[in-house]
Amino acid sequence: MSQSDNSLFFRTEIFKTLKGVDEALSLIKLSVKDIVLDCIEIDVKNSLHYFPAEDILAQQDVPNFDRSAVDGYAVISNDVIGSSPTNPIVLKVVQKIYADTNFDILKPINHGEASIVYTGAPLPPNADAVVMFEDTKFDGLMVQVFRPVSPYQNVSRKGEDFSKGSIVVEKGTLIRPWHLAALLSTGLDKIRVYRRIKVGVLSTGSELTEKYNVSGIVNTTKPLLLSLVSEEFCEAKDFGTVPDDREAIREKILQALPEVDILLTTGGTSVGATDLVSDAILSIKGSKLIFHGVRVRPGRPTGMALVNGKPVFMLSGYPVASFTGFEVFVKYTINLLRSSRQLDYPKIRARLSRRLAKPVGVKAYVRVKVFKVGEEYVAEPLRLTGSGLLSTLTRGNALLVIDENVEGYDEGEVVEVQLIGGVV
Repeated sequence: MSQSDNSLFFRTEIFKTLKGVDEALSLIKLSVKDIVLDCIEIDVKNSLHYFPAEDILAQQDVPNFDRSAVDGYAVISNDVIGSSPTNPIVLKVVQKIYADTNFDILKPINHGEASIVYTGAPLPPNADAVVMFEDTKFDGLMVQVFRPVSPYQNVSRKGEDFSKGSIVVEKGTLIRPWHLAALLSTGLDKIRVYRRIKVGVLSTGSELTEKYNVSGIVNTTKPLLLSLVSEEFCEAKDFGTVPDDREAIREKILQALPEVDILLTTGGTSVGATDLVSDAILSIKGSKLIFHGVRVRPGRPTGMALVNGKPVFMLSGYPVASFTGFEVFVKYTINLLRSSRQLDYPKIRARLSRRLAKPVGVKAYVRVKVFKVGEEYVAEPLRLTGSGLLSTLTRGNALLVIDENVEGYDEGEVVEVQLIGGVV
């Protein structure tokens, strides 16, 4: 038996023992547990869409003093008990306080006195509440109060937003604009975050072209994956396309690995004579095949290996199958490396427009189109098969995940779907 025949036999045997999705995810977690992603220190103002490498704690109370939440009069709440439009309480106004007024010049108020305060202004000593302007009448010296206030009514208490030492942003949280603002409010200038994960994409296939022509196949999978990588706030690196040649694939993988944390290959993952990616990987000294072949549809030939200690994912050359492989396995790995939570798609419940069947033992990711009819959502399955049909992604706006032990769903059954787009 020739070397190529041996390789074909080996690949065929692997596909007789497919892994379940959960088993494959467990194998990934085990295989990358010792990989440590570097941390960097960056300015908070530049931290958008990074992931903290540690819990970030408030450096001070926010607010760091009791301050007025409205424009009005700072008072001693006991002084205005029982006040009403027909029985106003009259107080002497002794000072005016702005948000930028220095604490050192604040005068304590005594019973029978009030201070004009504006939103954000510190409360003078002894004051414990604020009466809004609209509940008063001022004559230039004295103010009539028409409504009582309870202690600390209309007051933002010291530390009510964040108390000193409390967690502002947890480790592994995607920093969004509101996190950035909160961090700045606590007095932080710099934080430690995980650096951007570098993910490379390498396509294989002698038939692939970068632009449309009548004799080749446009490589749509590589730009799809590069874009998906960028959407995960990682650095995407394009390593081009290599022909169906084991040595060429091997050399390109070795060339790419020093530049990335994760490498994605597309095409050449099945059992055909030109499916040589797994052969190329296993020809590299020290490489370890973690799994190859998963009970998932689409994306059955998906595989993963460790090469020079780095995860290499073998994804289908078909765009929809590679999309599934990325969503299920690559995103999971990215989140493990940076200790981040899986950012799941929003889920809604929708009624199936037709029956949907699949084999037991296979986990299916079905592209569906969700739309609203009256007061309920309807999910129209597009295709269970057709891993090369990009139209099922462009027309669809949701995914229906059918677990391995489920044969399918009947027409009219209500199912949970994950939205990947808007619903019209």
